[in-house]
Amino acid sequence: MSSSGAKQYYWCLLHHRVETEENACAAVDRLGPYGSAGEAERALDRVRERNETWDAEDARWSGDEA
Repeated sequence: MSSSGAKQYYWCLLHHRVETEENACAAVDRLGPYGSAGEAERALDRVRERNETWDAEDARWSGDEA
């Protein structure tokens, strides 16, 4: 468990599933930690949303807005 005592969850990029600290794959193969299994399940959605936001910011910065 984490030092705070709260259980942590990860999204495994290899197995496409939620994992806990007890059964988590190597850090290079996972996203997290997250505070709940539900948050971990939505990890790829959050990545996609952030990438879209950053891409739009990059386009504005460089003057390439469509």
